[in-house]
Amino acid sequence: MNLKRTFGAILTVLGIIGLIYAAASIIQHSSQYTAIIVVAIVGVLFFFSGISLVRVTKDEA
Repeated sequence: MNLKRTFGAILTVLGIIGLIYAAASIIQHSSQYTAIIVVAIVGVLFFFSGISLVRVTKDEA
């Protein structure tokens, strides 16, 4: 497996985890809205950059 694809998959998983954590914090009515916003933004960035790396990287045999 290509190193870029592996890194893209890791970024995607980290982004999903960050988005789930932010969503769970919003549902629990956490009082730290700044931290929730930061985690959500970082999660979105990781998610879309990981998807982009996986999509753009070509397989080389």
